[in-house]
Amino acid sequence: MTKRIVAGVEIEASSGNVFADLGLPDAEKLQIKSGLATEIAKAIRERGLTQVEAAQRMGLTQPKVSSLLRGEFSNLSERKLMDCLNRLGYDIEIRLRKTPETVGHLMLTHA
Repeated sequence: MTKRIVAGVEIEASSGNVFADLGLPDAEKLQIKSGLATEIAKAIRERGLTQVEAAQRMGLTQPKVSSLLRGEFSNLSERKLMDCLNRLGYDIEIRLRKTPETVGHLMLTHA
């Protein structure tokens, strides 16, 4: 990451993944889960669902929905988050492609 000084304050540019910037393990997975959780929150809001209604639709408990909406998603797998999005009316498409790099990357893109 690059650093620069702005108005006497050292600023460090993000890598694009805040979890990696914080040095957390499994940063790519955390970024994917964060993106999925954000889409779930957006879908709930757009549909005007209460937490109880969203929980019933997604097959979760209301307390889990509450935690999810507060950004606590570590107790939910990527697969469960994708299932929640399916139940909220989202199609999910997984694309694979070769990379010239030794190790590939996980990415979440929106259509």
